[in-house]
Amino acid sequence: MQALAILATLRSMRLSHDDILKMKDVFTEEVDVPEWNGTVLVRGLTGKQRDNFEAGLLERRGRRMIPNTANIRAKLVAWSVVDDDGSRMFTDAEAEELGDKSASAMDRIYTVAAKLSGLTEEDVEELAENFGTQAPGKNSSTTSPKASTKQ
Repeated sequence: MQALAILATLRSMRLSHDDILKMKDVFTEEVDVPEWNGTVLVRGLTGKQRDNFEAGLLERRGRRMIPNTANIRAKLVAWSVVDDDGSRMFTDAEAEELGDKSASAMDRIYTVAAKLSGLTEEDVEELAENFGTQAPGKNSSTTSPKASTKQ
């Protein structure tokens, strides 16, 4: 019982400026990809990387910026799959080619990358709503249920 009290106290400690900046808070997870006969290392996005990823989902049409969530799984995979040194294995330009890989493999990696990055289906829908369009998989009815993250 005393250990639980100590844990509760530790969890509620106020962090200093240095504590926050020194914190290692971006995690990786090895993901089995049977379609590729191996595993990949998936890293969560940093705040800057997530902003850049989301900005990359927008395209200019005239004066308007609208979301383009086509190939979103491959785009996140390109941002999240890293080598042993933590360097991205794929460039943004290679996301199109990744989109031609197995949907099962891409979805498995995307799911882990989204979890590690705090990216939810609601985030993608909010991005679309903020720019006056619909998220992929949604019909024109505003009362329809949310689209599944698995397609």
